[in-house]
Amino acid sequence: MVSWRPYEYPNDLKFTTNDEWIKIEGNVGTVGITDYAQQQLSDIVFVEVVVSAGDSVAKGDTCATIESVKAAADVYMPVSGKIVAVNDSLPATPEAVNSDPYGAAWMVKLELSNPGELKNFLTPLLTRSISKRKNKF
Repeated sequence: MVSWRPYEYPNDLKFTTNDEWIKIEGNVGTVGITDYAQQQLSDIVFVEVVVSAGDSVAKGDTCATIESVKAAADVYMPVSGKIVAVNDSLPATPEAVNSDPYGAAWMVKLELSNPGELKNFLTPLLTRSISKRKNKF
């Protein structure tokens, strides 16, 4: 785990510059938002996953919308593939995004259609460095 108080970046995840993460297990990726993103949004009050199991998605497509007391944000697909599972518990428990962004608050799981898209992801160490720079402004 790479940490920069107060943010954490697990070593088994890959990250985007838009503050999404993906965990790869075989040919399936689990997607959510980073600890940094949830803290910047503040208290999450609403989550809507806008894709369904069976949907084909492209890298960059919106997969969820998050609203907080402070702002609203879209969550984008970091890779292309076919949705195999959606976290149906998030609409009823949006606060899970704040309390467990890398666990209970996963948003979708997808079967990868283009594993080559994974080569452009950020490491936890580089993600931490980018978060530090964002926080200075």
